[in-house]
Amino acid sequence: MADNQKQLQAENEQLRAENAELRKQLDYTREQFVRLMHRNLDLTDRIEDYMQFRQRVEVARELIDMNLERIQNADLRDDGQLMAIVETKVEGERLHLDPDFDAAALAKLVGVSKERLDKLFRNKSMYRTPEAYIDNFRLLSAMRLLREKPNYNIASIAEDSGFKHVRTMQRKLVDALGLTPAEYRALYTRDL
Repeated sequence: MADNQKQLQAENEQLRAENAELRKQLDYTREQFVRLMHRNLDLTDRIEDYMQFRQRVEVARELIDMNLERIQNADLRDDGQLMAIVETKVEGERLHLDPDFDAAALAKLVGVSKERLDKLFRNKSMYRTPEAYIDNFRLLSAMRLLREKPNYNIASIAEDSGFKHVRTMQRKLVDALGLTPAEYRALYTRDL
């Protein structure tokens, strides 16, 4: 019985030692868990702060964009001044010769919104739209080339005048004068 008791005491001591080791591991695990929870909470706070910051940045960007547009349009409230800038840019730089030049490009060039440019043409121009204004310059260029270059083919004249398609130039000329490009050219080259 004494051996049994010694064996039980030894097992008891071993269990106590294992229990103490398990408690140490449990305490260490708890500490790690608490540390991870604090870190997780800290990261969550940082993420929330970052998201709020991004929202504030987006709102600020929208406000800046709105103010920039307002400032651009406010600087050119005078329709006469804005129309003079448009005419100087388009006529002086012959921008209409670029087939990709359109009303949006013109608005960007003079620093106003497309809506502001449309309003300007409705109020201050006989052309009524920026597109009609640009097409008028293209048509005038085509008419000049038809007169001055009798050996040029019609497609080349359309391209050199800024039209993307020869059919567009033909339609614009018929609408304006009631003549096809060949008929218009014939009128000016009869005597040559």
